[in-house]
Amino acid sequence: MPASRLIILGVAAAAAGGAGYVAKNMAVPVPQIIEAGPQQPAIALQDVLVLGGDVPMGSPIQANLKWESWPQDGVNPNFITRANEPDALDKLKGSVARVALYSGEPLRRSKLVDGGKSFMSSILPSGTRAVATAIAADTSAGGFILPNDFVDVIMVRKSDPAAGAGGGFTSETILKNIRVLAIDQTIQEDEEGKKTRVGQTATLELTPQQAEIITVAQQMADRLTLALRSVKDAQEKATGEADYLVNGNGRRGTVRLIKSGEVSEVGARK
Repeated sequence: MPASRLIILGVAAAAAGGAGYVAKNMAVPVPQIIEAGPQQPAIALQDVLVLGGDVPMGSPIQANLKWESWPQDGVNPNFITRANEPDALDKLKGSVARVALYSGEPLRRSKLVDGGKSFMSSILPSGTRAVATAIAADTSAGGFILPNDFVDVIMVRKSDPAAGAGGGFTSETILKNIRVLAIDQTIQEDEEGKKTRVGQTATLELTPQQAEIITVAQQMADRLTLALRSVKDAQEKATGEADYLVNGNGRRGTVRLIKSGEVSEVGARK
């Protein structure tokens, strides 16, 4: 092959290679330099003691506790944190729930009863008394009365034949709008969905005066009946209680005697 043709082929190959290189560089975009903005500070977190499952009222909480990270700005001062109480899990071993607690809820000491303390005395409001009275299905709204319901207490007793009542029965509402604390040993509804419980004893939340009234009534009555009230009546102020059973009609220096269901008063000896 003549030398001139070889030179022409070489120049053509070099030109083709140069054109390909230029085309390749033109197809690749020039990388842009991105300037990093100001760094955002990380969210401060704290470990908070929360419930890992639902805890019914009166149940132990130990198996349902866990530490969970919470934004520090959202931590309430009443929450239990690992920073303040690293041994909280051990300290709360014997505690029970004063009220129903729910999964994911931050734990508060105000909702707990410390180990060794009576649960009933812990949930009882200051100045009130817990008094038990016997009940049955026919004296407790057919078993539909549950803890935290409100009831009236009705006293039923035989009439005095000598008073011309014909030996029948008389009834009287001696206490009104009384909260039921427990039915037997149950202090809340059944977890399995059973909404009724026919117990033999109802524990009522009473003032000291009401506790005296029902104690006297239990000795006088042939039967005490609980009448269930509407939940809308819970804030209604009770009036017209049977204070005469314990007040002695305002007289002092007397002793009240209960014999065969009848109340009589005699002067107290000095």
